[in-house]
Amino acid sequence: MSDSGRVQQLMRPDGNRVAFARVEGRAPTVVFLGGFRSDMTGTKAIALDDWARRAGHAFLRFDYLGHGQSSGRFEDGTIGRWLDDSLAVIDALTAGKLVLVGSSMGGWLSLLVARARAERLAGLVLIAAAPDFTEEMLLKELSPADRAILERDGRLERPSQYSPEPSVFTWRLIEEGRRHLLLKDKLALACPVRLLHGQSDPDVPWEYSLRIAAHLDAPDVVTTLVKGGDHRLSTPADIARLIATVEELAGQVEDRIARKPSR
Repeated sequence: MSDSGRVQQLMRPDGNRVAFARVEGRAPTVVFLGGFRSDMTGTKAIALDDWARRAGHAFLRFDYLGHGQSSGRFEDGTIGRWLDDSLAVIDALTAGKLVLVGSSMGGWLSLLVARARAERLAGLVLIAAAPDFTEEMLLKELSPADRAILERDGRLERPSQYSPEPSVFTWRLIEEGRRHLLLKDKLALACPVRLLHGQSDPDVPWEYSLRIAAHLDAPDVVTTLVKGGDHRLSTPADIARLIATVEELAGQVEDRIARKPSR
């Protein structure tokens, strides 16, 4: 599949399609993993796409099952299914070292991908990362009445501040998410990690990034807190900070490649 500059589709074994767009360029490949109900046309994903084209770096963005331009129903999605989608596009469409950029739920998925493809990881950038959010945030913050509805009906609708359509949570999302919880044990990563978090984030408390950083067993972990920053961190200043962070990690890989003796 060549880089045509257009959205393309990767077929999954169950007949669903994962929409993706990629930029061909030099290694490492930067991969953007979006958040819950987000898609690959968001501000951060497009900014990174534009940067990759200018810089000549390989880049990949995509939509999970039930998100954006991919097929399937959002309600059928789970953390495990979205992880499978992530691994499928990464395995099929990239080669060599990776720098993963995960936003919110995409931060959880990025950590799971990092664990599953540890030998390929060159760097990890987590933006308001929300690993284990189904258990640590969603379930804990539900009122007894809402939890009763979720368990009885298998689904719960709640207003969304990001969309006129309500957010839909399923009991299957909660139960299946328990198979992928990360914050119970230390997570060893052999690559540098950068965490970015707004201190005015209404969805994921900034202290959560400090908890993630303490949980990681990695050689180089830096947490940046943005005073006044919101959950999305998509202002021009936020985007400049994100691109500088990605450039730093990608540059480290290029430096190592340049120093590697030829045979």
